[in-house]
Amino acid sequence: MKILIDKRKKVPVYLQIAEQIKEYIFDGAISDGYALPSERVLAADLGVHRNTVTKAYHELKAEGLLVASQGKDYRVARYADESSASRRKAVPPKPVNWEGIMKDEYAGFESEFDQLYSKSFDSGLISFGGGVAAREPYPPEEVAGTFEKLFREGGDKAYFYAPYQGDLELRRQIAAFLGTKGIKTDASHIQIFSENNQALDFILNLMLQPGDKVLMEETTSPDVFRTFEMAGVELISAPMDDNGMICENLDTIIEREKPAFIYTGSSFNNPTGTMLTVERKRKLLDLSYKYRIPIIEEDEASELYYDIKPVPSLRSMDTGSNVIYMYSFSLTMMPGAGISFVVAEKNIIERFSDMFSLRVANPDWAAQMVTLEYMKTGTFFKRLDDFRSVYRRKRDLMCSLIDAFKDKYGLEYDVPRGGVYLWIKLPAGCSARSLLRETQWRGMTFMPGHLFYTKKSRGNDHIRLNYSYPTEQQIREGVKILEESLAHEKTD
Repeated sequence: MKILIDKRKKVPVYLQIAEQIKEYIFDGAISDGYALPSERVLAADLGVHRNTVTKAYHELKAEGLLVASQGKDYRVARYADESSASRRKAVPPKPVNWEGIMKDEYAGFESEFDQLYSKSFDSGLISFGGGVAAREPYPPEEVAGTFEKLFREGGDKAYFYAPYQGDLELRRQIAAFLGTKGIKTDASHIQIFSENNQALDFILNLMLQPGDKVLMEETTSPDVFRTFEMAGVELISAPMDDNGMICENLDTIIEREKPAFIYTGSSFNNPTGTMLTVERKRKLLDLSYKYRIPIIEEDEASELYYDIKPVPSLRSMDTGSNVIYMYSFSLTMMPGAGISFVVAEKNIIERFSDMFSLRVANPDWAAQMVTLEYMKTGTFFKRLDDFRSVYRRKRDLMCSLIDAFKDKYGLEYDVPRGGVYLWIKLPAGCSARSLLRETQWRGMTFMPGHLFYTKKSRGNDHIRLNYSYPTEQQIREGVKILEESLAHEKTD
């Protein structure tokens, strides 16, 4: 079976493949029960993406010309050798080929991170995988009372949606809060979002084009780099050490790659827990001014410091208005009710509001009002101390339990000075993927390190453990499972 592809044609490649296979079937060149090459084999033979062959096979399956065995083995259907006249008399149903319609980037979407994250809410599993706020600082009864008060005393306002830019009083409270962090701004420079992922998506859609390049730390949250990749942006990794992104030799990379933006998680990198030092922040700003490259700064963990003093943000040090600042309450508010915001130049904020009117239309009122209530009454600031205390206690518990066996199994890690993650290097020969299968079988999950590298070519010798969301008892039980699983891996 020889298939020829003409990329000059306007006909999609997957349809060219499907039509030629259909001709072979109708001509009798391939008959009933004939097994087509696997998607991977045919893709390699034709020099196309595997998803392209998948679409072609789904197209033929939708037309009733192929049957699939367990979704892998595609064979010509029985009625395929019937005469064309007979086929015209009894046309089988032809469902839409949804696989063919979907864009390739979505069909091949990497979902391992999301699947592991969702296990944070599986009551039958101890999860060290999520990055979710602790439940202790905001008791459910208090939260329920706050929502009841808002709806009872809110009057007509309680039944209106928030403005596109976000509630004005909340933005004023946020501006005052930012003033305590050395960021001078006002409500007109702030846009409210539901989460940082949404904020980043708006930034990309407003200011980046497919093919643009973005420079970022070597490791970061999959939510971040997948958002860039889905927008067609090429990611350039900057090396890191214990002090965050290494900025001293970035000139060469910038001059060669010419990135359109620099992205940094400047407070307690996810997953490593490292923090960009003040000296490196100055260097990063100098590079931004020298090459006129804007910076996107994500700063959601900046309140979660334990053994060091707060470090100023890039935005607070920026004298050239080159930094777009993103902040989220996701780790310092009750789970599920946090919001985020962006601080940027007024013309950017105005465009965000325009985009909201088209893409969101009805921003979430309840989350904004409960955040406003806690900020206005001072509860939010008091609970920040509670969060720091809870997270520090959980961090120390997890570290002390792991310390009891880390030398025995050759584990290496630095105690994080803030944030909510423990980044552990496994001993030589120990695979994070294999270890994950073992711990899940025993009732605990975590994030394997390869998920935090854009190319997935590194990190299988690291694991990320979250200590913010699990209870102290779950931490004890989960670490015990980790030890048992390491013993099992060592003996295999």
